[in-house]
Amino acid sequence: MRDYFPIDHLPDRTIRVEGEEYLFFSGTSYLGLGRNPTFLALLAEGQQQYGGVFGSSRNGNLRLCIYEEAEAELARFTGAPAALTLSSGMMAGQAVVNWLKSSGLEFVYGPSAHPAIWQSPTVRLPQLSFDEWTTRLPSVLRAAPTRQVVVAVNSLDAVQSVTYPFDWVRDLPAEKEITLLVDDSHGLGVIGPGGTGIRSLIPQQPNVRLIVTASLAKAMGMPGGAIFADEATLNAIRHTAFFGACSPLPPAYLYAFNRARAIYQAAFQRLQQNIQQFEAAIEPLKEFQHIPAYPVFYTPQDDLYPFLLTKRILIYSFAYPAPTDKPNTRLVINALHEPEDLTYLAQCLHEQKLSQFR
Repeated sequence: MRDYFPIDHLPDRTIRVEGEEYLFFSGTSYLGLGRNPTFLALLAEGQQQYGGVFGSSRNGNLRLCIYEEAEAELARFTGAPAALTLSSGMMAGQAVVNWLKSSGLEFVYGPSAHPAIWQSPTVRLPQLSFDEWTTRLPSVLRAAPTRQVVVAVNSLDAVQSVTYPFDWVRDLPAEKEITLLVDDSHGLGVIGPGGTGIRSLIPQQPNVRLIVTASLAKAMGMPGGAIFADEATLNAIRHTAFFGACSPLPPAYLYAFNRARAIYQAAFQRLQQNIQQFEAAIEPLKEFQHIPAYPVFYTPQDDLYPFLLTKRILIYSFAYPAPTDKPNTRLVINALHEPEDLTYLAQCLHEQKLSQFR
């Protein structure tokens, strides 16, 4: 079985491999914006006005207003006080981490925290369940040598589709000044009210400064990243050398985003309908780990991948995040899938289940 499938086109609900069509249940384009014709028409308008890229520092003496306009819209969408965009989710996370490191703050990491919010390539993450980690966290923070501490976590586990409740934030020690850094790359556009992300689901505490980072290249359909925080924090990050040296994301995408509120709403509703249909169709199987209303369905049964290939279905199954990690097998639903796609996939899953008992 081949290690990967080379193709010469962007995936839709299907892909073509050597002239053969496969249903595509992988990737992270949860809302399908990369293939949404209305969004692509707005993007074409934006390219006519702004071209392909803006090859300049955001802190230069010539500035495009579209960035501040889109950041205000992103802040409104998520309910954050303010937003700041960068060229990728990785750059957004590292811009925050580098700024926090410059203050000498102690970092405490949650299980499976995304590499975008690592201090170095060799961060040791706790080998605990999220619930076990949050139970121990208050004592860990009290033992920290500094009064100011950074707690860095993901908004959820997208690899194995496990939700992370944030009620534990209320129990953080009041004597510490805590920066809660949350990577919401796989949540923004998909979780929270109307897909607005994790921010509204995190309790606010007077001693906790919340900073949320996210890739915009997943559900949001833009090649960039964003930081969501209070204006003073973002102003400080903006004036670092790290941010000043970053190239910005292409402005044409922000032009499209500013005009796409109805497109995002419709895609989110379509995605939810698709998830509900698939949840109902596979409920008897009990084979998948899955956050309700979330588009990722994880299974430890890696043999599902070659079986579905025989049915012309390509799913997610490869080692992540490092090539040495165990393969991760999951099904990913998106807003582009048609009801018949989901019905056929469910039928194949039931067939595979029955074949195990023959």
